[in-house]
Amino acid sequence: MLLLLGVFLILMLVGLPVALAMATSSLLYILVTGITPDVTLAQRMIAGVESFPLLAVPFFILAGNLMNIAGVTGRIYKFAVALVGWMRGGLGHVNIIGSVIFSGMSGTAIADAAGLGTIEIKAMKDHGYSTEFSVGVTAASATLGPIIPPSLPFVIYGMMANVSIGALFLGGVIPGVMMTLFMIVTVAYFAHKNGWGSDSPFSWPQLGSAAIEIAIVVSFPLAVWLLTVAGVSTNVSIGVGLAVLLLIDWYFDFSAVMALMAPVILIGGMTLGWFTPTEAAVAAVIWSLFLGLVRYRTMTLQTVAKATFDTIETTASVLFIVTAASIFAWLLTVSQAAQIMTDAILGLTQNKWVFLLLANILILVVGCFIDTIAAITILVPILLPIVRKLGIDPIHFGLIMTLNLMIGLLHPPLGMVLFVLARVAKLSVERTTMAILPWLVPLLLALAAITYIPDLTLWLPKYMGLAK
Repeated sequence: MLLLLGVFLILMLVGLPVALAMATSSLLYILVTGITPDVTLAQRMIAGVESFPLLAVPFFILAGNLMNIAGVTGRIYKFAVALVGWMRGGLGHVNIIGSVIFSGMSGTAIADAAGLGTIEIKAMKDHGYSTEFSVGVTAASATLGPIIPPSLPFVIYGMMANVSIGALFLGGVIPGVMMTLFMIVTVAYFAHKNGWGSDSPFSWPQLGSAAIEIAIVVSFPLAVWLLTVAGVSTNVSIGVGLAVLLLIDWYFDFSAVMALMAPVILIGGMTLGWFTPTEAAVAAVIWSLFLGLVRYRTMTLQTVAKATFDTIETTASVLFIVTAASIFAWLLTVSQAAQIMTDAILGLTQNKWVFLLLANILILVVGCFIDTIAAITILVPILLPIVRKLGIDPIHFGLIMTLNLMIGLLHPPLGMVLFVLARVAKLSVERTTMAILPWLVPLLLALAAITYIPDLTLWLPKYMGLAK
């Protein structure tokens, strides 16, 4: 066990990528100890990606890339300006609301930061906001990507923990809303402190237009329900509703109705049993292609091809991490390392609230050094037995783990969102890190609330019958 962990840490310290460090240390451990035939390395790595839920990974990544090239991000930004741009510190609020909407399509923090963040940071700088504030609010709002459904980390966690991915998606809704409110309050604080005004004149027509778009999206499931109550079949009701919605959107050319419909379609489809979370990822791609090729006509075959190749590259790196982490986590289990760690933690405390505090600290630290997917793959086999033994709901713990790891994305040495935003804003990593620090306050407050108020996570899955 010490050999495995020691080699892994040494390889990390010398700058080897996380996936290579895990694969190399695993191979060396097998060769030195002879604990299992070396062919097991390949077998376990292949087994690590032989999972139907993992098919959601490339499709959600592709959906995010397609949304970016379809010009949907610009429409989201325009809608958010109309909705909250008139408030003090307006573009800070726009940044957050834009991320909330984009989160319902992409499922990743990096896609949010790289796609919508590019537009937001430039607009905020043009309106006189400091680069540091622009980067800080963009980084914080990007963490909403994997909390508000859909979510790639939830897919990986659900596969590893053998829990309902649909329940995890629903579990992220209320925490996502709460995080949004905390960030809005933080922007309001900075606006009051610095005497900022609005960035867009208050306009009843603009605000009314944004409110109408929200009302149309909200009325869609209500209209479907009323039709089913009237005796129309669910499938026909949804078909009629979508047809009417498309006609209205085509006639009035709304900014974000179609983007706002993405999470409604995904969550609604899973709730109705139309498709699994993996199939929901395919539905997200189809919806993205429809918007880009048919509704907005902003895609070309060249841009679709570029998005596809970008997806292949990203998917390859993600799945390589999963394969390497699979063999690493398996060796931790068969070498009794996981059991030793479990006994050590249970020796410290049998109180689930104290354990959750210790788990938060551990995952926060791990998230600063290891990629999100790798961290989930390694930590779940170690921590989940303790979670179940102490009576903690695995869905609740999945939200805690994911938020911790999202905060880790904002920190050196391996925070990917940190590096993406440093490049977008043309800031040094050091200045970007300092810009993000104040935004840890709302994120850590949200983490504390999610940790110690389980119903924030569990109420909606229970209500929908996906959790006990």
